[in-house]
Amino acid sequence: MSVASLEPATGSATPGSVDNWLGAWDNSADCAYCRDLTGRILAVNLSFARKFGRGSAAFVDAVVTELVHPDDRLAAEATRSALENPPHRATGQHRWLTPQGVRWFEWDEVAMRDPTGGLVAIRAVGRDITRQKLAEEQYYRLSRAVEQSPVSIVITDLDGQAQYVNSKFTSVTGLTMEDLMDRRIEVLRDGHPDEASYQRFWQAVRAGQEWRGELSTPRKEGGKTWESVKVSCLRGPTGEITNLLCLREDITERKQLELELRQAQKMESLGTMAGGIAHDFNNLLAIINGYAEFCQQGSPDSAILQKSLREIHRAAQRASGLVKQILTFSRKTEVKVAPMDLNQLARDIIALLAETFPRTITFQCQLQEGLPLLLADQNQMQQIVLNFCVNARDAMPQGGTITLTSGTHAGTSLARLGADPARNYARLSVSDTGTGMTPEVRARIFEPFFTTKPVNQGTGLGLAVVYGIMVAHHGLIDVESTPGAGSTFSVYLPLAETVVAAPKAQAGGDWFPGGTEALLVVDDEEALRTLLAKALGWKGYRVQTAASGLEAIELVSDTTQHLDAVLLDLNMPGATGVDVLKIIRIARPQLRVLILSGHLTPAARIEFEQLGQREFVQKPYKLEDVGRRLRDLLDGRNPGASDSMLRAAR
Repeated sequence: MSVASLEPATGSATPGSVDNWLGAWDNSADCAYCRDLTGRILAVNLSFARKFGRGSAAFVDAVVTELVHPDDRLAAEATRSALENPPHRATGQHRWLTPQGVRWFEWDEVAMRDPTGGLVAIRAVGRDITRQKLAEEQYYRLSRAVEQSPVSIVITDLDGQAQYVNSKFTSVTGLTMEDLMDRRIEVLRDGHPDEASYQRFWQAVRAGQEWRGELSTPRKEGGKTWESVKVSCLRGPTGEITNLLCLREDITERKQLELELRQAQKMESLGTMAGGIAHDFNNLLAIINGYAEFCQQGSPDSAILQKSLREIHRAAQRASGLVKQILTFSRKTEVKVAPMDLNQLARDIIALLAETFPRTITFQCQLQEGLPLLLADQNQMQQIVLNFCVNARDAMPQGGTITLTSGTHAGTSLARLGADPARNYARLSVSDTGTGMTPEVRARIFEPFFTTKPVNQGTGLGLAVVYGIMVAHHGLIDVESTPGAGSTFSVYLPLAETVVAAPKAQAGGDWFPGGTEALLVVDDEEALRTLLAKALGWKGYRVQTAASGLEAIELVSDTTQHLDAVLLDLNMPGATGVDVLKIIRIARPQLRVLILSGHLTPAARIEFEQLGQREFVQKPYKLEDVGRRLRDLLDGRNPGASDSMLRAAR
């Protein structure tokens, strides 16, 4: 049936008659109007009149385009050619000007023709689609934001199977949505250090909580990628959890800057101690030199000689401990969280600072005995306590007392600090009797570069670094201070869930056991080389020595000479200990090697691991330690402390 047979013919229609022009659409809830071929309105229905705020008669002879948004007028007029050709219909979406403001309409237009087929008018029926259009625009903006986000975005089902990933996730991981579905990859598992961490994550999200953390994944080219990860629950209309939303932001550069900042703060703290260290070393050297000179005079009294040697030995041990502490604090290492003894940490730091701080400052300890182990990185905890003590010293220019106390607290008692009520915490506090702080200063002490010290006497990085360390350890920090009455800094760290037994000390004996094996001692320091050769020879070993790496390589390469073990120094001219070890692994792969060195660099550590070397003794050493470790090595035993230096270098 043709359109002409459905629409009134021109000869029988009366212009302006709504019944003739609109027909059944006169009483429709949708807006409807008719216009002539010049664009003038012939009739509108009641819904149109109400929408546009005038009576129906007021629209007759009005120009349609005057009601259309200026930017959409050309699009509205472009339907003429479509209406002139079968099927004589056209649709379009345009913005119209109404008393309520700009509204979107979707129009369905039909050509009205006379019996001869001539086009006489156009009838349009429209619906207000403003709400739908705004929803589409909002969806489009959101979809563009998600796809172009600088953060990796993943949406999963409640089992952790990916249902959507954005472009950033694909570019970072190289995995597409198809890869994740085909291979059933647990996309939320990536980066968790162990299964326990992964299960704690699921426990939180299944309880409807938001989970946040910093996770690391290895890079193909080496190193790690650090990401700040947030996972939250998406809920349906009735509040049920329907999906999980995961946001992963690359923070590798920030982590590197944090590492450098912590290292800078360490060196700042050590710099403030330089004068005290130099003073103490000079005292120790004076003791050693004085008693050694006294012994050289050949006193006939053996008791006096023995006492002098004991004083020399005691001073050397104090110097050795001081060097070890300084290396521990200044070493640049990655974060390694493990169970640690907080009380022992406090004792070690006091032993160091008592040697280096002015004698006008005294130390006191009030440590809770049997304190459980806590989870922390020991080097960073040392850095925190050292920073507190240095600040306490600076707050007491005329001297005073620094007190270290420890204890345990339930998370419920630390609610004001934001503690986890389900966990228990270990506390370490550092108190001083110094000048204290005003509330205004106390409110800013954790800001980077904020300092009350004079110019060139502090960068203001120390407490900012401390705060960052505590956040990374899920710990808490509290400060109490009163002007003129001193300050107390307290840190609270989660206790370890499992207790790790401390390693047992080796049983003592008659100095160290001997043997008859053939040894090669390699060290460019003549006094050390001679000392080892005589001590080991006195115990029955057959000892050869080499004064350089090149000389050692010659001896090792001569396979006609029998050797059972090599005691090898690292830093030597010509050829290093690493070079010698490589030759040993080629020429005598079964030859046992004990490394003797004062410092193991990260590069050397990697090479030693690749060469399978795990036996080390750190200088300055005791002859007894060297002898026992050598005997264990020759007897095929692997003492628990054999790779302690390797672990320390990490």
